[in-house]
Amino acid sequence: MSEHHLPNDGLTHFDAHGQAHMVDVGAKQPTHRVAVAEGRIVMQPATLDIIQKGTAKKGDVLGIARIAGIMAAKQTSHLIPLCHPLALTRVAVDFELLPEDNAVRCEATVELHGKTGVEMEALTAVQIALLTIYDMCKAVDKGMVMEGVRVLEKTGGKSNNYFSKNSIKKSI
Repeated sequence: MSEHHLPNDGLTHFDAHGQAHMVDVGAKQPTHRVAVAEGRIVMQPATLDIIQKGTAKKGDVLGIARIAGIMAAKQTSHLIPLCHPLALTRVAVDFELLPEDNAVRCEATVELHGKTGVEMEALTAVQIALLTIYDMCKAVDKGMVMEGVRVLEKTGGKSNNYFSKNSIKKSI
């Protein structure tokens, strides 16, 4: 078996000998690709109130978390060893306050016209945005929990598109 074929288990980041490698996407045709990921951070009601009122001592929690998520998406290939460096055309990071759950939901959308998908960039954006919320609020709430980080949607490329059945706000 050539080193460019998938081993029997179907994992793409290992060659036929089980050695890690970056997947060769050179022969692929560029297509419009989109990935949407989500996650949330659950906290004490008082912490959510601080975020909502904008009274955190470190500043605008969601504004800074948004910038951190965008920056993280652009840096994914530096953080995840086998990810390709990508020229992203769009990164959007949005938040939704969920007072009934004492949580903040984060959703990241990443796009490009390229040869490989952007799921990892969307997931990285969500994780870093949530970590930034934790960092900015940990002085008042060390018990925050990040949960439910996952891909909601993936389109583009040759493989089948993927759409999750539910978002966090419906499933948790």
